Amino acid sequence: MNDIDKPLPPDELAHRLTAVFDLMGPLYRRVQRKVEQGEAVEGLSVGVRAVLDLLGKQGPMTVPQMGRAQALSRQFVQRMVNDAAARGLVESVPNPAHQRSPLIRLTDDGRAAITAVLAREHGILREVGGDLTDAEVTACLRVLGEMLKLFDHVDVN
Repeated sequence: MNDIDKPLPPDELAHRLTAVFDLMGPLYRRVQRKVEQGEAVEGLSVGVRAVLDLLGKQGPMTVPQMGRAQALSRQFVQRMVNDAAARGLVESVPNPAHQRSPLIRLTDDGRAAITAVLAREHGILREVGGDLTDAEVTACLRVLGEMLKLFDHVDVN
């Protein structure tokens, strides 16, 4: 096993992960701005886009479930759901498991909207350079997943 394959000592790992955080903040803000620029095209805010994407991937969910899944406050998610519902992108349906917390599901218009957004974003992401390999992307996902696990206990409400 060469040095590149050995786990980093905790202090060195912490310094390297700080470099990851240093890139994540600007990247997140730039992506958010790009999504907001697309709002003129699709008319979706970042928050509504996140709700539609989650429902498209996970199926109907309650507002509290969406908040937990996205590490966002229930109140924020509720506002985004209300915005999406006002535009006919989602609808509330009875929840057999819990009468007081309805399920939110995509409408056909909501599914079409998130499909259009994801197609536009896919087109943009195809332009990423650097000749990245599957192994590099897999390693990146592993690192970010481990960092996310470290903060799983953080309350977002």
